[in-house]
Amino acid sequence: MTPPSAAVRLDRAASPLPEKKSAARRAPARSDRPFRGIALILASTVFLGASDVTAKYLSATLPSIEIAWIRFLVFALIMSPAMLPGTPLFALQSSRPGLQAMRGVTLLASSLFFISGLRFLPIAEASATGFVAPLFVTALSIIFLGEKVGLRRWIATAVGLIGVLIILRPGTGAFHPAAFFPLVSALAWACTLIMTRMMSGTERAVTTMTYSSIAGLLILSALVPFVWVTPTWHDIAFGILIGVASTAGQWIVVLAFRYADASVLAPFSYTQLLWVSILGFVIFGEIPDIWTVVGAVFIVASGLYTAHRERVRHLQLSVQAEPSPNA
Repeated sequence: MTPPSAAVRLDRAASPLPEKKSAARRAPARSDRPFRGIALILASTVFLGASDVTAKYLSATLPSIEIAWIRFLVFALIMSPAMLPGTPLFALQSSRPGLQAMRGVTLLASSLFFISGLRFLPIAEASATGFVAPLFVTALSIIFLGEKVGLRRWIATAVGLIGVLIILRPGTGAFHPAAFFPLVSALAWACTLIMTRMMSGTERAVTTMTYSSIAGLLILSALVPFVWVTPTWHDIAFGILIGVASTAGQWIVVLAFRYADASVLAPFSYTQLLWVSILGFVIFGEIPDIWTVVGAVFIVASGLYTAHRERVRHLQLSVQAEPSPNA
């Protein structure tokens, strides 16, 4: 299970902001095939939503660490061709292996905290809370990337956090301490995105995914003996489903952002909330309450506006960087 904010989550991770030369090479694909990008992002939300729902199902019988271990084991097996030296698929050559390893740790933390929250929370509530990751990115980008954030983006961030408070309702009888798990998961994912931006233009998507699978598997392999519960074949089958679905969902997002810009795809990424709500009702009998729905509306609105401001900012930067025809 990828953190619930998958669509915004992997836009930067899998399709890093490239250097000008790379951006110019990909620009025609993005502008020429937006409908293909939209179709892919919709498909990715189905895979990622199915992964999250399956993780919640397994959380009733297996510890969160063990579920995450199975997920990263499958992830690493899928990425294993990229770990073989001397082959065309080899992708472990990195100019920033330390940062790649750190990114793998934050990705693991994001997955682990989210799975832990699923044990206690309705899946729609956990997923909606996790969609605040782009808002955390806004704040962290000031510290680590030196970006300037305008008043309107700060207002959008505040609106999103109000949505989180509406869902969690701290100080009331409806509040559950486990509600902090998807919030911490979103923060860890935001750190993952920030590090991805720091490596943008120098690291390939397949390299980043390979390092993430290795880092997660190594750490979880050291932890899982302490919580081990012998899984049934039924558990193993569903664990493999989680690994395949989450990896496929991430990779489909990679492809989607080759054909359309983030501001185009962001509205469709939130359909993941719809899928997890439907599956949560069918499988667990969970019906999102009015507070979860209202809070989700606040979070989605703030996320969409943040994506819009990101597009405006990049357009302004590109115009400023373009030489004058009269120069």
